Amino acid sequence: MKAINIKEKFSKFNKNWHPHQIAVVDDMQVILAKLKGEFVWHSHEDEDELFQVIKGTLYMQFRDRTEVIKEGELIVVPKGVEHNPYTKNDEEVHVLLFEKLSTAHTGTIKHEKTQTYYPKI
Repeated sequence: MKAINIKEKFSKFNKNWHPHQIAVVDDMQVILAKLKGEFVWHSHEDEDELFQVIKGTLYMQFRDRTEVIKEGELIVVPKGVEHNPYTKNDEEVHVLLFEKLSTAHTGTIKHEKTQTYYPKI
């Protein structure tokens, strides 16, 4: 039981689209990630995902619209909803995610950006 310095944790990695686990709460994990460019369309059949923007502006594309999530804001993507996060203008966006331990990075989609292991930092 110690305070976690999120800025310090972000300084420990540079890879984009590569989540790092910073805490576990029951069956949920708290993840940090740096995002840049476009990700991949995917969904999570049994898990919701919470994205909080720590730095920058995140664009969350859904099949019928795009939501803009600014620094200090968050969005919850409900289970089963296809989504594709991206950033604009070569901006690196820092996000905190809250999701179940069972959540697969890109759901059932296999892509070169898919990660199967989240380092603990």
